[in-house]
Amino acid sequence: MSESVARAMWERFEPVHQLVYFAPEVRQVLDGLGLRGYWMGYFALRAAPLGPVPASVVTSCFYVFHPDRAASALPDAWALAPPQQVIEARERAVDAAMTNLYRPDVVASAEVAEAADLAWEAARAANTAGRVLGAANQALPRPAQPHVRLWQAVTTLREHRGDGHVAMLVGRRLGPVEALVLKSATGETDAEFQRRIRQWNGEEWRSAQAELGERGWIDEEGRLTGAGAAAHEQMEAETDAAALTPWQALGADATTRLAHLLEPLARRTLDSGIIPTGNPVGLTEVTWSSAG
Repeated sequence: MSESVARAMWERFEPVHQLVYFAPEVRQVLDGLGLRGYWMGYFALRAAPLGPVPASVVTSCFYVFHPDRAASALPDAWALAPPQQVIEARERAVDAAMTNLYRPDVVASAEVAEAADLAWEAARAANTAGRVLGAANQALPRPAQPHVRLWQAVTTLREHRGDGHVAMLVGRRLGPVEALVLKSATGETDAEFQRRIRQWNGEEWRSAQAELGERGWIDEEGRLTGAGAAAHEQMEAETDAAALTPWQALGADATTRLAHLLEPLARRTLDSGIIPTGNPVGLTEVTWSSAG
């Protein structure tokens, strides 16, 4: 099974996962918990499976944020809503968001139930050694509602993939800001947007640009060079390869079936405009590779 399968599956499940960051139903639930502002909600929602960890641990796991960004949300969020309460709240929020976006008949369909079971099987098979966020999500109980179970399964797979990507970056001695600069240089997302939301200052950003310039990966205008493009392509291939094991365990036929079942949900999410253009992941269009 080629690593391109892992890329193709990510392209299909990432939009479904991202509902938790942008759907208005999620904001309503977080407001009910007393969590203040977008970033407190973001860090609490994503970090809750880890338990009431300090900001330093979350900064390490999430990798690309300035330490001050997490520290502005944690541990204050845990005083307002303990992690278990946040986990329960995010399930309610995802239930509402998926039901409203995909329609009640769709979330209650046999196809979504089948997708949920296939995704759950793949997520349970993911090797989470050295993958903290993937392991924390994998350890959560199986949600009763199929569509919520589907969301939790793809979230486990997403964090499993992300953990592998971070390990690759560390191995390449590519720090958080350098990783963001390189991603921005590919044109996948906006540089100023990345710098601002991750809370790095201009000096830190320029220093990272200089580092990549010394490697020969970007030019004086901050554009990707041929060497930089080759390095980026290789790193993406390594990330895909490291994310392949759940799909090998699920098997080719079941993986292809899950890809087919996820496609209308991913397409509906992307077409809805809920995920903003320029978002940090950079996945806002249907440019899917084959999962077969």
